[in-house]
Amino acid sequence: MANNGKTKVVFLWHMHQPDYRDIVTGEYYFPWTYLHAIKDYVDMAAHIEAQPAVKAVVNFAPILLEQLDDYAQQIAAHLAGKGKIKDAVLASLTDSVLPEPGTMAFVDLANKYLRANRQRMIERFPAYLELANIVDLFKEKAFVSRYLNEQFLIDLCVWYHLSWIAEIPRRNDARIQALQNKERNFTMDDRRELLGIIGELVASIGPRYRKLAEAGQIELCMSPYAHPIVPLLIDLNSAKEAMPDVTLPNASFYPDGRNRAKWHLHEGIKTFEQYFGKRPRGCWASEGSLSDETLKLLKEAKFDWAATGDSVLHNSLRAPENQEIAQNIKSTNQSLHSAYEFAQVKLNTFFRDDGLSDLIGFKYATWHSDDAVGDLLNHMVNIATASGDTKNTVISVIMDGENAWEYFPENAYHFLHTLYQRLTDHPQLELTTYSEFLDQHHPKPIAMPHLVAGSWVYGTFSTWIGDKDKNRGWDMLCDAKQQVDRALSKRSFTATQLAQIEKQLALCEGSDWFWWFGDYNPAQSVSDFEYLFRRHLINLYSLIEQPAPDYLHQIISVGGGDPATGGVMRQGHAN
Repeated sequence: MANNGKTKVVFLWHMHQPDYRDIVTGEYYFPWTYLHAIKDYVDMAAHIEAQPAVKAVVNFAPILLEQLDDYAQQIAAHLAGKGKIKDAVLASLTDSVLPEPGTMAFVDLANKYLRANRQRMIERFPAYLELANIVDLFKEKAFVSRYLNEQFLIDLCVWYHLSWIAEIPRRNDARIQALQNKERNFTMDDRRELLGIIGELVASIGPRYRKLAEAGQIELCMSPYAHPIVPLLIDLNSAKEAMPDVTLPNASFYPDGRNRAKWHLHEGIKTFEQYFGKRPRGCWASEGSLSDETLKLLKEAKFDWAATGDSVLHNSLRAPENQEIAQNIKSTNQSLHSAYEFAQVKLNTFFRDDGLSDLIGFKYATWHSDDAVGDLLNHMVNIATASGDTKNTVISVIMDGENAWEYFPENAYHFLHTLYQRLTDHPQLELTTYSEFLDQHHPKPIAMPHLVAGSWVYGTFSTWIGDKDKNRGWDMLCDAKQQVDRALSKRSFTATQLAQIEKQLALCEGSDWFWWFGDYNPAQSVSDFEYLFRRHLINLYSLIEQPAPDYLHQIISVGGGDPATGGVMRQGHAN
């Protein structure tokens, strides 16, 4: 890629799901990993495969890779008659016995089959909508379920899974089209065929992304193993850098947090290498959460680059230590869309353009795809024109590769196809990856003494700490970590036991539980995630052979809010 006068654009698509498994039993509590796999991870690969000139960065959380592999193996074994699927929702697709009509189990399973975007995924298919409308009656007239039969639940289950299938396979696979056209009265053969399709799609994900990386179309990067907020593991007080008045947990620090952060990086690299055959050069630290100390750890782990949100940059530009450099940037009209270095750490840091990323996540779903793409490219051209420095300028769009698309028609098929097509032909903009940008352009990073610790969400850690429920979660985690340390110091565990304890601890340290705690989140999601957090902690106590505290059997957060997109996404800027 020559410096041809075009401004470089990087799309970083973040693929992440927490571990929904009970690692003691292997059972999955929630189906979101395989559902996003067959809908989003498949389509995101297929769009890039369809246009060989496209380039992007794709981030996989290591525990997501492990779950995808686990699902693929379970489905293959089940279809071969050699094993049970340990996800109740997926298993119900081919279960020979389903709950009796009129029972709570029947109603509960039927409601689970409606956990899909109503407008884009249910109303799109008249046969699915017909079934969904009947389930809606259960809320006020529960007796209705008594007059249904098993076939009702079977058809609803098939449609639920069909609605989650990625758009490009839906358009190209005659088997999927035949099932859709059949509409109802699905047989066991139909159900097993659909499970086979799901298995194929899930199993294809790792190899497809690896092939794209080997072809140079994408750069694969990673997050720390179980997606913890690394700066908070290192120092809970780092939250005060962007929020001086924040109320912190009763625990003053997370025990041995720096070494835990190192563990997540080491295990993340090991898992990444296992699935993709090479070491990653870049790290999207969980939720783009960075601090000076985090950057040092990333450099020690031999990463070349990291990224976060531009609110972190703006907070850093206001820091007293950086005032001289900030004034120079302003007086020389230097573009902020550049590589940076902080705290004398030779690690390139890139900043997400929150405005551009949020347009995709929160606005364009209701626009015609041509208008949406045109608007986005106009913003990019304005940035490129204002910069006038194609050697050092890179425009970064960083966002989930999964959660936004269900709000678009047809899983954003038209938007993504048009976006990639127009960018590959654009006279002023050119797609690249971060490593390619660094290798071929050798940009001169803007150096600053200090990065104000924060995440891509508002430039703070307010999504994970400071709320009473979030702080309660941290106190519970810190208590558990102290018990683990005490148990390990007093008795010997086998290597297998130690590995399981470390992994269970890692799952408890993940960011997702704290994300969902709080009154502003929807009650159903809060209930799901706070339950799983407590379940993970209970398992941790069991593994160290200690009784779990009574408070782990008490609900710590109930939610009740109605945030945009159901709370699965946040906007980068607070206002």
